[in-house]
Amino acid sequence: MLIDKECVACIINQSVKVANAIGADEDVKDALFSEVTQMSKDFSFSHNPPEIAADVYEKMAEIANKSDLYDEIKELSTKKAEALVPALREKLNNSSDKLLTATKIAVAGNVIDLAAAVEFDLEEELVKVFDTAFAQNDFKVMKEELKKANTILVIGDNVGEHIFDYLFIQTLKELNPDAEYSYMVRGNPIINDVTMKEAKEAGFDKLCRLVDSGVNTPGFAYTRANEFSQNLFDNVDVVISKGMGNYECLNESKRKNIFFLLKVKCDVVANSLKKKLGNIICKSI
Repeated sequence: MLIDKECVACIINQSVKVANAIGADEDVKDALFSEVTQMSKDFSFSHNPPEIAADVYEKMAEIANKSDLYDEIKELSTKKAEALVPALREKLNNSSDKLLTATKIAVAGNVIDLAAAVEFDLEEELVKVFDTAFAQNDFKVMKEELKKANTILVIGDNVGEHIFDYLFIQTLKELNPDAEYSYMVRGNPIINDVTMKEAKEAGFDKLCRLVDSGVNTPGFAYTRANEFSQNLFDNVDVVISKGMGNYECLNESKRKNIFFLLKVKCDVVANSLKKKLGNIICKSI
């Protein structure tokens, strides 16, 4: 999915979000906005939004002299998500369709997106999601493919959301214990996306195979991934792709059995999916 004119304004606005998040003084705030605005004049419309964002965030990190721009906010997001886990485990234990419940939990976590224009309320999202139908509903197809899969890859998205991904993979393992599971993260800090650091802290390395994709993009940009991750992506039976960034990178992929789990949080993705802002999606290709 290539960038749209609307993406340009969104990416420029992210310089303001970063400045506010790190408590930048006026000089740094102006420098961030000025640099990103200047960069926007040369954005290539042959690239997808995560590829553009990678270059922008690298430059902002340099200006701010801070390698992980959202480190404090990521820690807070993780704590908020962890506080909700006991109630979610109870809901899973009492569920008549554990996979559907775990999938809804995983999608609800996708609201934790600091690049999106919309604000989020995690607790409110979890209350609503169980009574909300998928606007694009390929859940039954996903369920059947997961039943017969021997190898399953979940591509993570945001920090905080990854806590709910852990519950999702735990549930998958309960339902299909003989399959091999992998969880893929970003190669370095980019926006509030999950990296090896946060995934190891959450215990993914003990739950399943934990994979560093090598990408510097807020989405699995295949051509930027390391060889191991490319081979894994190409050869697993099922790929579960979390969030908008991964959708933007993979919606035109030629491989089959990719299932996109996300909440629609921008007009460009809404138009691509032919859905509305706020819709939740379980889509196959």
